[in-house]
Amino acid sequence: QMKLDNCVTALTRKKKIDDSEQTKLARVLTLLDLTALGVGSTLGLGVYILAGSVAKNQAGPSACISFLIAAVASAVAGLCYAEFASRVPRAGSAYVYSYVTVGEFAAFIIGWNLILEYVIGTASLARGLSDYIDALANNTISNTLRDVMPIDVNFLSTYPDFLSLAFVILLTILLSAGVKESTLLNNVFTTLNICTVLTVVISGSIN
Repeated sequence: QMKLDNCVTALTRKKKIDDSEQTKLARVLTLLDLTALGVGSTLGLGVYILAGSVAKNQAGPSACISFLIAAVASAVAGLCYAEFASRVPRAGSAYVYSYVTVGEFAAFIIGWNLILEYVIGTASLARGLSDYIDALANNTISNTLRDVMPIDVNFLSTYPDFLSLAFVILLTILLSAGVKESTLLNNVFTTLNICTVLTVVISGSIN
């Protein structure tokens, strides 16, 4: 019984936050940068890849209702994160928040889920961007790699996508250059995304 209690205590122990402790991370992001990060995380390449195909082949006009429900859920999640950030003013997102409030085991699960989310999201977006560029090149890249280096595995791609790998490596290098530099690039792409969406909305509204 004592061993079980010790195990439960170890899994549920919480991180203590020292209010006098100063963070070593530079505070270089402005309100505009943080807003662009939030918009850019939702308005990514997936909007152009998934939303159109789902609306055309499956959901139809109900895709607009789905976006509305997702917007309400995102707003509620944003309020939750704002409260967490005010209560626990430390970098670390949901990992630190859960570590402080719930316990170490929950933080461990959430932390690895975040890593898995970012890995899958980055891979899917890189592959989608690669497919778009390949389509503009008349599928030359995919056809060549499929002939030269075919992959005959059911759950893998039919060819190694080196273009997606190059995108991931390039973004990793840009992120490693610094927060301010990578945020500046994110602001530029977010502005282009917003302009693109506005162009589509205005064009679709004209009879």
